[in-house]
This record gives sequence, C-alpha cells and structure tokens, in this order.
Amino acid sequence: MNARTEPAQAGSDAIARPPLVRELLLVAGLFLVYKFGRRLATGHNGEAFHNAHRVWDVERAVHLPGEGAVQSLLLHGDGLVHLANTYYAAVHFPATAAFLIWLYLRRPAHYVWARRVLAAVTAAALALHLLFPLAPPRMLAATGLVDTARVYGPSVYGDPATDSLSNQFAAMPSLHFGWALMVAVGLIVATRSRWRRLWLAHPLLTLLVIVGTANHYWLDAIVAGALLGLALAVIHLPDRTATTAGRTQGSLVPAQRDEQALAGAGR
Repeated sequence: MNARTEPAQAGSDAIARPPLVRELLLVAGLFLVYKFGRRLATGHNGEAFHNAHRVWDVERAVHLPGEGAVQSLLLHGDGLVHLANTYYAAVHFPATAAFLIWLYLRRPAHYVWARRVLAAVTAAALALHLLFPLAPPRMLAATGLVDTARVYGPSVYGDPATDSLSNQFAAMPSLHFGWALMVAVGLIVATRSRWRRLWLAHPLLTLLVIVGTANHYWLDAIVAGALLGLALAVIHLPDRTATTAGRTQGSLVPAQRDEQALAGAGR
C-alpha cells in the first residue's frame, strides 16, 4: 500500500503527546503568574466600587435580568444555596484540571489547542483585572444581594480587609464561566457522542451559580464569553484535527476513498 492509500490516522494521533514534565511545569507556571498578577491588582478598592456601580447601572440600562431573580431561587432552601456555594468553591479548578488531563491522555492535539486557548483567555482576564478592578455584587449594597457564601457557607474568601491570599476585586471577567464554557466546547469538539452537547450544562449551571451566589454580574460572564470567542477565532485546531476526533484509526479520509474507488474501477 503506498502513501496515497494508507489509512489516515485519527486526528489526535497525528500530533505527538507533549512531554508530561514540561506540561506540568508550564501549567503550574502559568497558574502562578496569574495568581501573582491578580495580587498586583489589589489596592484599588475605591475604583473597584466605582466600577461596580457603573456595571450595575449599565445592566439596568440595557434591561438585563436582575441577578436577584436567580438568587431568590437559591434562597428557597438552605440546602440548595449551600450546594450552589459548594459548586462555586469545589468544581471550578478540578473540572478544568480533569478536562486537560483527559485531553492530554486521549486527545493530545486537542489538549495543546485547549491549553493555548485557556492560557490566552486567562492572560486577557488578568489584563482586565489590572485595568478594570471590580467589586463583586455581594459587596455592593445597591444590589440588595446576599453574600451567600458568608451567610450559608462554604466560602473560599476571607474578610476583604484582611484576605491576603486572593484579590476579591477582580470580578470582570468571570473565569469560572469562561473556563467552564471552554471545557464544554473542548469536549464537544473532541468527542463524537450524540449526547456531547449536554456538556453545555456545565457552563449553564456555572452561570446560574456565579450569579445566584452574588459573586459575579451578568456582564462578567458576557465578557468572559466574548474573550473565549475571540481566542477560539484566533487559535485553531491543527488541520488534521479540525473535525470531531475519535475516528477509528483504520478509516480513510474521503479523498483517499475516492482514489481507491477510481483505481479499482480501472483494473
């Protein structure tokens, strides 16, 4: 069998899996840079609250639904709001890590693409944190919203006045939503199950949680989605993996099947 009629390998197999140690160091380094960068955005509390009032007023001006409508649903029961707080605190990083690990093991080409997209979105988010510090709605009295994590628990944040481990004035954009949406997009692209679009439930649930717990405004999620869309438009999958992955290794690409059929007809 010559090179023109050999079976096309599965798209993800066409690109070698990156070295594990290098990837661990790279991802850890990117995470530390982001965490350190967020700390640089502290010390602008007055500006953060001023921007919060502006965001709140813009949302009302364009008639976005009130965040309070979502929170009122959660506050119907202590168990539900506690579950939402737990989802906010415990799902964000593990779900993204599991997504990258699965891609690394099963779809290495998709892994490289997803890592680049997530890095680009995170870098853009860090720039916005520095340029546009923003107090979350749970801190803004004008919203009338409850800080559900503080009242019902569990909470990942301490008192803003003494919390030296995180920057609580970096609400815009919401990486909780941006990363969750990328997880769904990545799994839809990298798999071929007829049910794969159900992965969109993850960003949808994340959106309801971040808004209902008063950790983010609607606009935080909208901006995160826009940044992800821009990153996806710029960072493309390699040509061999541009379609849904998971094809059997022995299948032929359409052009090769046509060539074999013509060759057989001329014998």
